[in-house]
Amino acid sequence: MEGFKNRQITFLAQLVLVTLVLLGIHSYLLSYFATNIVFFFPVWHIYVFHFIVTILIYSIINYRFSLGKKSIFNLFMVMTLLKMIFAILFLLPLLLSDFENKQPDVFNFFIPYFMYLFLEVYALTNFLKKA
Repeated sequence: MEGFKNRQITFLAQLVLVTLVLLGIHSYLLSYFATNIVFFFPVWHIYVFHFIVTILIYSIINYRFSLGKKSIFNLFMVMTLLKMIFAILFLLPLLLSDFENKQPDVFNFFIPYFMYLFLEVYALTNFLKKA
């Protein structure tokens, strides 16, 4: 169980750092290039969503791995599918609204989505190599 805690703390620190950096860059780029665009979702809502979902997925997979289950690929695939479903549920108010320009909000959501997905895959393959 000590390995679980170490991996969890390390990943949490990395995730907080990546989230703060990405949020800062994203906010700066929007304030510089998208001053005339009105967004449905504030950028920080998007990053809070990604942070929570990513830490939950990593925690569940890390816990399962610490119990001795070395084959976690199927669990990762199921969790990724759930992440996609949660993403659709998050975007549902935007998609069902009569908000005029939805495309910038969708881009604002999916660019960090793929960055967080890359971080998940990187972190999971990293600790699987050590196992």
